[in-house]
Amino acid sequence: MIIKESTLIDASMKQVWDTFTDLTCWMDWNSVIQDIRSEEKCLTNGKTLKCCFRPFLLPIRVKIKIEEITPYRRIIWSAKKKGLYAFHEFFFEEVENGILVTSKESFSGLLTAVSGFLLPVSRMRTLTRTFLKDLKKASENRRKMDI
Repeated sequence: MIIKESTLIDASMKQVWDTFTDLTCWMDWNSVIQDIRSEEKCLTNGKTLKCCFRPFLLPIRVKIKIEEITPYRRIIWSAKKKGLYAFHEFFFEEVENGILVTSKESFSGLLTAVSGFLLPVSRMRTLTRTFLKDLKKASENRRKMDI
């Protein structure tokens, strides 16, 4: 299963990047990934963070490993949870009207065969869209504060 979504953000690359990578402000804007715990204040290559998301009523706790950060270009992280492997890429691109952020998440593993029940594509797509919408709002609000 692959979920790919994009959003256009009316802010500078620095504002979008700082909003995304600063873990200390995630609880202020991020309604999808919650209860973030990390020894780092920012996303850092090779480090991990623990968090929770709710595709349904019950929370799913995961440990995310930051695989790669290319500043102002790309962030890759991965997570494993009992027979499910998630590989998530975020791309940041300057375009004429702002910053285009694209999220591409791939799921594999034994549980993928029953993912229609455990992780339905439509619900995962909704969570991705919500995450990007939250990032957009927070980055654009940061832009207004910087003006």
